[in-house]
Amino acid sequence: MKSLWKMTWMEAKLFLREPVGAFFTLVFPLMMLFLFGSIYGNEPTPMFGGRGTIDISVPAYTAMIVATTGLMSLTITMAASRENGVLRRLRTTPVSPLVVLAAQVIVLFLMTTLGMLLLVVAGKLVYRIRFEGNALSVLAGFTLSSLSFFAIGFVLAGLMPTARTAQVVGMVILYPMLFLSGAGFPTELLPEAIRKVSAFLPLTYVVNLLRGLWIGEPWGQHSGDALVLAGILVAGVLISVRTFRWE
Repeated sequence: MKSLWKMTWMEAKLFLREPVGAFFTLVFPLMMLFLFGSIYGNEPTPMFGGRGTIDISVPAYTAMIVATTGLMSLTITMAASRENGVLRRLRTTPVSPLVVLAAQVIVLFLMTTLGMLLLVVAGKLVYRIRFEGNALSVLAGFTLSSLSFFAIGFVLAGLMPTARTAQVVGMVILYPMLFLSGAGFPTELLPEAIRKVSAFLPLTYVVNLLRGLWIGEPWGQHSGDALVLAGILVAGVLISVRTFRWE
């Protein structure tokens, strides 16, 4: 436990020293919130079931943080650590490999949670967002979503030979999903053809689950979303066990 705490603390400091990861996890979603809030406000509208644009955007931007952390921060960090020989050296120490990986997951989950909390606080203070769900239920959905995308990140980290390659591949996968899944723009504003394409994107299921739980819909109404994310998590773990490389 002591070694896990030390590794977690070290990884947390390294994360905050990396401006790109910290920016896209903690700052960029807030910029999106204030940008679209200044354009659309948060007045109730029939398009969103009597809710405002910011009301339904906060869970969507949370999904954006989940995807960015899983596909960019985790992937690039692990690929860079392997490329620079950090993982190889850590594996030769008495610290268990599971502790190294667990510390990475803990730090990224905490930073993702912090990004979500900043969104919620800003939305509440500036736009008086409405929350109709159950906090524990939303936390459970958030945890499932985060772990699912972390699993994808570990798969990519194991397959990408360098940090630069990991960054390019992560961006190629991430940015189309942000625009097509409803994370960047509400799905109600997207053409029908785009909505059909979004059904093939993992981030769509995160957006659907978090939005539904945020407005108080039961888990049973989103069992399909939860099953897809759970399947991604299991598949990602199984694949990464075979593909992840320490050197």
